[in-house]
This record gives sequence, structure tokens and C-alpha cells, in this order.
Amino acid sequence: MRALFTPWRLAYIMSLKRDAGCVFCKAQKGADEKSLILHRGRHNFVILNLYPYNNGHLMVVPFRHLASPCEAEPEERAEMMELAVHCQNALQKTYRAEGFNLGMNLGRGAGAGVAEHFHLHIVPRWVGDTNFMSVVGETRIVPEDLKQTLEKLKKNFNS
Repeated sequence: MRALFTPWRLAYIMSLKRDAGCVFCKAQKGADEKSLILHRGRHNFVILNLYPYNNGHLMVVPFRHLASPCEAEPEERAEMMELAVHCQNALQKTYRAEGFNLGMNLGRGAGAGVAEHFHLHIVPRWVGDTNFMSVVGETRIVPEDLKQTLEKLKKNFNS
């Protein structure tokens, strides 16, 4: 049996036993670097996904605790899309992504991990990024530490 070293997971596992509440509401109250926040807009913030599908997996999250874009004001939705475009450009520039997946899972029935606070995923993709490890081993390989990703992408944001 092979072991993959993922030291960042222990903090999450331990926090599940102690902490309750919304991870996004907690993150926005914390220090940006510790919370992995890249940018704070007027209505939304950009944060690295703590458990990324690929390097550079970002999320745009409204400050307000809302379950659906239907509950958001037009300004909040508009800024979310502008930030998504900014994220796509930053990821293109930093990682030379060959494609992107953008999406939301709204509600538990749709597979939302955090159903009570909607958010938009921006996932950079490359030809061949789904290799045998994902297909056969059901394991993702993320070759860069999240702190390194944060430092690289920070250069593209004005916060």
C-alpha cells in the first residue's frame, strides 16, 4: 500500500470535531494568508480551495451567508462574475492553463459540500491532467503546496 503525504488535512480533520458553522464565514473573519484569501472585493472574496481538484483551484464567495444566487443582490452576482474573469486571467497568466471548469453545486442534492453558502469554483485544466492516479487509484495529485499557490497568485490581485 502506498501513502500520500498530505499534512494540511490534519488541521481540517481536527477542526471537524471542534468547530461548527460555515467555513466561508469563518474564513472571511480570519487573516487573509491563514484563510487562503487572495482578494476581498466589495461583495465577494476570492479564496483558494483547501482541497483542490488541481493547482490553482479558486472559489469566489459572497461575504453574505446565502444559499443561492437567487438570494443575492444584482451587484453581488455581477461582482462574482467579474472576479471569476479576473481569476481566469490570473490562472492563465500564472499557470498557463489550457482550459477551465467554472461551476456551482447548489444544495445537497446537487453535491454541494457547503450547501448553506453558495460559491463559484474556478478550476484550471490542462490536457492530460486526469492521469492514471485519478482514474485507477481514485487519488488526485496536487504537486504544489497551497502557500506556494497563494504567493504565486497574489501578484495578480490588488489586495
